[in-house]
Amino acid sequence: MNIKLFNVALGMALTATTLSASAQKNYTQGVVSFTTEMRGQPAEVKEYFTADSTAALITMGPANVKILSNAKHDFFAVVLDVPVASIKKAGIATPAEVEEAMSQLPNFTFTPGTETKQISGFNCKKVVAKDAKSGKTYDIWITNDFTVPETALPVYYAKIGGFPVQYTAFQQGQETSITITSIADTIAPAGTFSIGKDYIKGSMADLSAQ
Repeated sequence: MNIKLFNVALGMALTATTLSASAQKNYTQGVVSFTTEMRGQPAEVKEYFTADSTAALITMGPANVKILSNAKHDFFAVVLDVPVASIKKAGIATPAEVEEAMSQLPNFTFTPGTETKQISGFNCKKVVAKDAKSGKTYDIWITNDFTVPETALPVYYAKIGGFPVQYTAFQQGQETSITITSIADTIAPAGTFSIGKDYIKGSMADLSAQ
């Protein structure tokens, strides 16, 4: 199971508690979640964040995946739990693996547009993102209805000037469309940002061999 992912902020939205866009809240920690598709199958994602760390919890069929990263982007781990197969393994990226994953991400410049619209109740404006590597452009819709730590943003959109609500995410050369629906200040459960002692640890290459 090849799950070498570096998109530590795979997108956000869909929580049990919906926030009105007019609240203009400053989030120092919380959770964002969304439903997307990974490797051809639906995936439920919840991403908990603080100013220092992120933990994206993903449900893919029988597998539970946790993607961990920190604010410096020099730590990255994927924790795999497949109860039906009695698998509990964690891949911790080596410095070389981190460097390789970072090199595969787009390098954007941003041009603010004049178009505005509401998406999922958030007041959004369009920003055109152009990748210096491929030359491709993407329409990204951001909101300034609230603020979050930079850790809660996909690393390639960190300087876009707001919180991406509708955007394109990138992983392993693949593009995925994401639409945010909500955000909440839910506190992460204990152990969310760590790897359990009962997991077998190795490199990302070791985990990708699954």
